[in-house]
Amino acid sequence: MNARLLSPALAAAALFAASAASLPAASEPDLGGVTEKHVMIPMRDGVHLSAWLYFPEGDGPWPPIFEQRYASLRGTSTREAAARLARGGYVVAMVNFRGTHESEGRWVGYRALQWGEKRDGYDVCEWLAAQPWSTGKVGTFGSSQGGYAQNYLAVTRPPSLACQYMVDTGLSLFHEGYRIGGTTRPNRFLGLGDNCANPRDNLDLLAEWFAHPHYDAYWQAEDCTRHFDRMNVPCFTIGSWYDFMNQGSIASFVGRQHRGGENSRGNQWLLIGPWLHGRSNKGTKVGDLQYPENAAWPVDEHMLRWFDHWLKGIDNGITAAPTVRYYVMGAVDEKGAPGNTWRESKDWPPAAETKPLYLHAEGGLSPEKPDAGENSATSWKSDPHHPMEIPGRSFPGARDARAFESQAEVRTFTTAPLAEPVEWTGRVEAELFLSSTAPDTDVIVRVSDVYPDGRSILLVDYPWRLRYRNGFDHEELMEPGKVYPVKFPVGWMSQVFARGHRIRVTIASTGAPLYEPNPQNGAPLTLEFPDDAVVATNAVHHSARHASRILAPVREANP
Repeated sequence: MNARLLSPALAAAALFAASAASLPAASEPDLGGVTEKHVMIPMRDGVHLSAWLYFPEGDGPWPPIFEQRYASLRGTSTREAAARLARGGYVVAMVNFRGTHESEGRWVGYRALQWGEKRDGYDVCEWLAAQPWSTGKVGTFGSSQGGYAQNYLAVTRPPSLACQYMVDTGLSLFHEGYRIGGTTRPNRFLGLGDNCANPRDNLDLLAEWFAHPHYDAYWQAEDCTRHFDRMNVPCFTIGSWYDFMNQGSIASFVGRQHRGGENSRGNQWLLIGPWLHGRSNKGTKVGDLQYPENAAWPVDEHMLRWFDHWLKGIDNGITAAPTVRYYVMGAVDEKGAPGNTWRESKDWPPAAETKPLYLHAEGGLSPEKPDAGENSATSWKSDPHHPMEIPGRSFPGARDARAFESQAEVRTFTTAPLAEPVEWTGRVEAELFLSSTAPDTDVIVRVSDVYPDGRSILLVDYPWRLRYRNGFDHEELMEPGKVYPVKFPVGWMSQVFARGHRIRVTIASTGAPLYEPNPQNGAPLTLEFPDDAVVATNAVHHSARHASRILAPVREANP
């Protein structure tokens, strides 16, 4: 696989060509009596944002609810979903970010939605509240990009915002969006230009990101975790175990619940289920797995009940639900296997005991600390020109990971078959001792549930760029051959590993295109892949002195 990028000029030409291509006309969906209307909503600086409004039958007034996206709003499924919500007695507004599709202005990512000079989310909210068909109380919804937008909106505190409903959300675009674990993903984000009225805006934005390689004031201006005290609105948050952004969903709930304003603290609810990233996929078929019927969650139905309470004043008991509900996953298609049940908690995370699993020579993984000599280590090659492969752009959770694990420069560490079930509920962390022949490299850590038939079902993974091993606010390159301690979170989970199953930790340094390769030359990171990328030999150490381990949040499997 070739890791080289297109030059900005070629990329710009390709994006302009793509945006100019004619698209086939889509058939008109049946909106079931809902009226669809296009409007341009004015912002404080004179720019107008494109919005599609969906009106229920009747005379109103109705409460407005809205979602903000950079993605297209004209897909059939998007329009039909908006109409379904409108039939619940709401005016639904679907709004495009500035500079995307028919919205005016320059595309600047999420920056115009926040708490700077431009406050596009605030202005949309107050415009909707002031319309003659509006009751004046506004709610918001959305997942992923629509989740980030809601957190940014909450910080600006529009007076008409009464409640929010977030699915698979985020808080910090450095930590959960553009710089996950300190990595860079220019190929992934070049595609955002497809949404831009002027695709050149996206190339300019990417160049801006690369001009800020550290977590500095630029990135702090896009980090909601610094402003929980300004968030002052009730919110229901849904997270998904098979989603790297689950860290944002959980952090959003915790921050609002404990550090938010008076109307935020105590008015937060969290639900985490066995799903992939997205809003309309909270069913029972997840990746390669078929969960029991109890795993499904009726997002739209529940969301309408949520809005009915906060926007219409209906006492429907929705706030009497447990503050936290989470699905404890277990083996599927194994009769009598523990797990696959919902559990309740007053807060997050529930109490657990942190227990280590140590890496050993020859791929072993056990609670016993290694007593091997100083030279005990497992090595692999990291070649950015020929990376190992993880297909796609989304986390491939709930799928068999053996295709990746069997690649030449990937290493696995696996326990013996479990004599009794083991439950992990909480955040998994890696504490590794690493060395490299290069001044910089990446490490990817994965945790899988290995079934007796050999399937290695991926639960969580996370990358970490080692130049940021001591903080994202600065870089520290490595000395070749020196052993460095590296600690980072791998992800949240709630999983019962059944009797006879094994727990596997997988380590590699490349996995493209999901994780775009590190050039490993120690130079400043660039939009274009450099000609002088370095091939490295990396190692994880498992000696008595350098005992690499995974820290697991262990609970009783059947409390």
